Amino acid sequence: MLGGAAADPFGYFDRIEVVSMTTGRPSEAQELRSRVNADGTLELSLATVAVSEPKPSEVLVRIEASPINPSDLGLLFAGADMSAAKVSGPADSPVVRASIPAAALRGMAGRVGASLPIGNEGAGTVVAAGSSDAAQALVGQTVAVAGGAMYTQYRCVDSTMCLVLPEGTTAAEGASSFVNPLTALGMVETMRGEGHSALVHTAAASNLGQMLNRLCIQDDVPLVNVVRKPEQEDILRTGGATYVCNSSAPTFMDDLIQALIATSATLAFDAIGGGRVAGQILTGMEAAATSTASEYSRYGSTRHKQVYIYGGLDRGPTELNRSFGMAWGIGGWLLTPFLQKVGAEAFLAMRQRVAAELKTTFASAYTKEVSMAEALQLDAINVYGRQATGEKYLINPNKGTAPPS
Repeated sequence: MLGGAAADPFGYFDRIEVVSMTTGRPSEAQELRSRVNADGTLELSLATVAVSEPKPSEVLVRIEASPINPSDLGLLFAGADMSAAKVSGPADSPVVRASIPAAALRGMAGRVGASLPIGNEGAGTVVAAGSSDAAQALVGQTVAVAGGAMYTQYRCVDSTMCLVLPEGTTAAEGASSFVNPLTALGMVETMRGEGHSALVHTAAASNLGQMLNRLCIQDDVPLVNVVRKPEQEDILRTGGATYVCNSSAPTFMDDLIQALIATSATLAFDAIGGGRVAGQILTGMEAAATSTASEYSRYGSTRHKQVYIYGGLDRGPTELNRSFGMAWGIGGWLLTPFLQKVGAEAFLAMRQRVAAELKTTFASAYTKEVSMAEALQLDAINVYGRQATGEKYLINPNKGTAPPS
């Protein structure tokens, strides 16, 4: 359960540790930072930061697991060309530098010169707490937290932002309890709230995609999964998916239309962004809608078709061929505005469901666990930076260190 109902859950907001002998908390810690310099270069490094003493309602969490999500990579890499990145410095404190293309740099003016912390979510052990009863009750507990700046050894957060993990759950198992699970739940709730009855999801073999597939099976929601490789088809079919369409197959449009006819899906969530897939989905929805029409209309069907782009795996233009009538929409979807819209009560209910199903519906898998320094090595960047299926990395900021006594 959460620490309290008054939380503000929406604000998106190895070296030897120096430990205070009076409180048992470290006075300094290492933190991964991203900086855009005025000369158009990106700089990634580890910074030594002071560890705050918890205020009355706060707790200090020793972060032991934090996933590298696609939403983290945008802030981390700042649009830089990481294929030409270079690393310098010692292995335990590397510095990565890369050039930012002019087109990407135009959107970075607001962060030039600022050293920004990274990491949307994580999990770990509460090692110190403020004076409030709610904070003190969490000491020694393994908790999941969100709110940014999680690629750090220690993070001070309000106790109401902590999700106490079920007994026997590790920090690694609870690290991804916010972004992907709530995104999957948010997609299903958006579908219901907007009057749709089925979903389409692209990049569907991702950790999130597999999670959404399990959720839709459990909640009896028809789901059309769009992937681009045969092995990704196999992953989803093994996971129980009924409808899987391979966008690289010559039969893709026929397969997609048949799946849309079978499910009556009129809402899609697109993680790709650029290219033709969003337009192809709208075209397929129109074809499915008109397949049962009793008469021809030059304006197309009156059934509204909606695609929400929530990712950017393809940074190119979104191509629409306008072959889907006039009853359609395309827009953006983000988790934070969704949570703001549904409110704290719904947020709490979602978090409680995630906690209850953390090892089943909302389980995450990782390719490798790395320290923050290891995450700044080029071989690691070249893997997790691809955002490829089955290559999800988990950062353990305290890998190789002992907890404070």
